[in-house]
Amino acid sequence: MNKTDIYSRLQEMKQRREKIACLTAYDAGFARILEEEGTDVVLVGDSLGMVLQGESDTLKVSMEDMVYHTRMVSRGINQTLLVSDMPYNSYNDPEHALRNGKRLLGAGADMVKLEGGGEIIDQINALCSEGVAVCGHLGLQPQSVHKYGGYKVQGRKQEDADRIFDDARALEDAGVMMIVLECIPRLLAARITAAVSIPTIGIGAGPDCDGQILVLYDVIGVSTYVPKMANDFLKNSGNIKNAVRQYVHAVKSGTFPTNDQSFE
Repeated sequence: MNKTDIYSRLQEMKQRREKIACLTAYDAGFARILEEEGTDVVLVGDSLGMVLQGESDTLKVSMEDMVYHTRMVSRGINQTLLVSDMPYNSYNDPEHALRNGKRLLGAGADMVKLEGGGEIIDQINALCSEGVAVCGHLGLQPQSVHKYGGYKVQGRKQEDADRIFDDARALEDAGVMMIVLECIPRLLAARITAAVSIPTIGIGAGPDCDGQILVLYDVIGVSTYVPKMANDFLKNSGNIKNAVRQYVHAVKSGTFPTNDQSFE
C-alpha cells in the first residue's frame, strides 16, 4: 500500500465511522512495534522535548531534532502514515514553513503538523500549493502554552469555541488533510468532527473524534505523570507490544477514551 492509498483509507475510515488509532514515536524500534500492532498513524511529536529531553515544554525542540527523529522513525515503518511536527519557530512565515516542511519530507515524513488556525493560513497555503500534506492542530497548542497560562482546556467559552470551530473550517478549506483537536470540550469536538470532511484526531477531546492520539510514553507507563486523557496500558498487559495492541483495540472498539476522560 502506498501513502496515497493511506490518505484515502483514512478518509474512508471517517466515512465508515471506523476509529483511527494514532501514537507518537521517536525511534525506529518503537515505530516498528506500532506498525506491527496496527497503529494507523505515527506522529513524530515535538513532545520529544518533554519525554526524551526532560524539558518542561516543547519550545526548545529544534528542526534538527525533528529531522533526526523523523529519519529514525521512517526506518521503522513501511505501511503506516508518518506525520512530523513542525517545531516552535519553524513556520513563522510562508517561505520559512515551506523550507522546513520540505526538510521533514526529505527525512521521511508523509505529512507535517502545524499548530494554529487562521493566523497560519498563509503558511498552510504555501505548503499545500507545493504538494506538502498538512495536518492541523487546534485547541490547546503546546507551542503557545505560556499564552494560555499553562496546559488548560480551550473552548469552554462560547466565543472561544466559535473561533476554534471557524479555524477548523478554514483549515479544511486551505487544504489541510487531518486535524488534531487537543483538550477541548467533547461537544465542541463532536461539532467540528461532524462539520468537516477530513478526519479529526482527538487528545483530551472526547470519544466523538474520528480517531485518538496519545504520547507513547503515557501508554507504556514510562511518563512520571499520566494526564487525565491517557491510560497506562502497560499496567495490565505484561509487555510493550501488548500495551500498544490493547490501546489500538480500545480506540477501535470505542472503549477509549471514556466519558470520564472527556472535558465538558
